[in-house]
Amino acid sequence: MSTYQVAQATAPGGTLHPAEREVPRPGPGHVRIAVEACGICHSDALFVNAALPGVSFPVVPGHEIAGHIEELGEGVQERGWQVGDRVAVGWFGGSCGHCKPCRQGDFIVCRNLRVPGWAYDGGFAEKAVAPADALARIPGDLAASDAGPLACAGVTTYNGLRRSAARPGDLVAVLGLGGLGHLGVQYAVAMGFETVGIARGAEKAGFAKQLGAHHYVDSTADTPVAEALQSLGGAKVVLATAGNSAAITSTVDGLAPRGELVVIGADTSPMGISPAQLLMNGNIVRGHPSGTSQDVEDTMAFSALHGIRPMTETVPLGQAEEAYQKMLAGRARFRMVLTTG
Repeated sequence: MSTYQVAQATAPGGTLHPAEREVPRPGPGHVRIAVEACGICHSDALFVNAALPGVSFPVVPGHEIAGHIEELGEGVQERGWQVGDRVAVGWFGGSCGHCKPCRQGDFIVCRNLRVPGWAYDGGFAEKAVAPADALARIPGDLAASDAGPLACAGVTTYNGLRRSAARPGDLVAVLGLGGLGHLGVQYAVAMGFETVGIARGAEKAGFAKQLGAHHYVDSTADTPVAEALQSLGGAKVVLATAGNSAAITSTVDGLAPRGELVVIGADTSPMGISPAQLLMNGNIVRGHPSGTSQDVEDTMAFSALHGIRPMTETVPLGQAEEAYQKMLAGRARFRMVLTTG
């Protein structure tokens, strides 16, 4: 019997332990991926802690998967995939194809969205089986340890900006300079936006400029964030990557007329925004999910073209629990990535 290694939690809130699984054959419409790298995302905690319905244990988390196709299931070759193709799978791990959003072509909000680590075993493993519609082709010059985070953190920020109301030359602010925000600033600059980085502490100004930001706003300074944005003319878009409702709320009055707050940082606390703040200037608040496999391909291609890479710390799969805890404690800078090489 051929086996492979995984890192799994066997109970809600449990630690990630190594385990062996029998190597599976991919079913029709699926492929088996030899995982080379998998990023660790804050959202993995939702599955490890059983914070979402339908989580079953043991759980193998991981939805920032990068590797190569090892075996094709029936019908996959006809879709243009071959053994050896380099692929990534992100939060979008497949759609049902029959719910109303899918029938409208809006697959990322599929009512039965299949997220790796939730609907099926994720990428904290040496191998993973995924549906063919979840596969994104990795550009040749992009390392697996970069492609994995781009399949979730990357596509979320990239899509959030390219589908926003902002156009080249507009003032765009990125709230937070962490795992999402450090990519958001780079994308905003590459898209031609006048870019503002917002974070806590004057000491992060240099880092914001290193990423390419034209301006920096210290959210702990005496001048409120909204006032600082208005002094720059008002933001056409604020991309809120920080998972902090109070911090997100503080940016709303910094929007220009017809400005847009794009929320991608997750927090369960309510935002303190009143209708009056939105009405007079016609402002918009919009939640933005991740992106489809095609969106992931677009993100990776744009990143390769502009030399944009996530800042990562790579560790072996066998150290999954330590890396996961480092991410939870906020000690990762900026993306922990498990590798199998």
